[in-house]
Amino acid sequence: MAALAIKCQDVHIEYLIRGHRRGIRDTLRGAKPHERTVHAVRGVDLEIERGESVGIIGPNGSGKSTLLRSIAGLLPATRGNVLVSSMPALLGVNAVLRPRLTGRRNIMIGLLAQGVSMAEAEQQAPGIVEFAELDEFIDLPMATYSSGMRARLHFAIATAVTPDILLIDEALAVGDKWFKERSAQRLEQHRANAGTIVLVSHNLGEIERSCSRVVWLERGKIVQMGPTSEVIASYEAS
Repeated sequence: MAALAIKCQDVHIEYLIRGHRRGIRDTLRGAKPHERTVHAVRGVDLEIERGESVGIIGPNGSGKSTLLRSIAGLLPATRGNVLVSSMPALLGVNAVLRPRLTGRRNIMIGLLAQGVSMAEAEQQAPGIVEFAELDEFIDLPMATYSSGMRARLHFAIATAVTPDILLIDEALAVGDKWFKERSAQRLEQHRANAGTIVLVSHNLGEIERSCSRVVWLERGKIVQMGPTSEVIASYEAS
């Protein structure tokens, strides 16, 4: 039996949303902001084996990104358990780098954080710059980059070293066709090295190209889970 990389046991995730006071009269009366509890993930049971590539699909608000953040250890489960074989690396378009530092400096920090030695980081840096297509911008502060440039650089940094578990949240939706093709090839290399990949995306084409199995979420619950072609066909027919 293959070793498990990720195991979710009856995972529920709830969080509180606070609204604004309606007006000055409510403020003077000392009225409290409206509060609402969102039950974003509802009883998810999921096992992902080492070396698998699993996609998570569903409409906006279905709990996809929330579940991914919980697997990454950024959002604790309200109930249930999330177990991982090693610390996951979360890659997302909105992931925060260090905007005041240059792209080159961010590369070094990102690689060192992944356990790469200084000497190895210096060797890998030129390849990351080339992969991210940022040669003429790499010594400018990250704050001057577009969202697409930041996402390309983050993808290049996060995938320079094969993590045991790589979590991707819509990160392949950026860049031109050439960059997307190269990104898919790099993910294929991770799979060949038995890295586990979980991909959240609205782009079903990316899911089909990158994943062998798919989880379909609706309102925080698993609707269907199985081979990619079967689940996507059901999802598109719904």
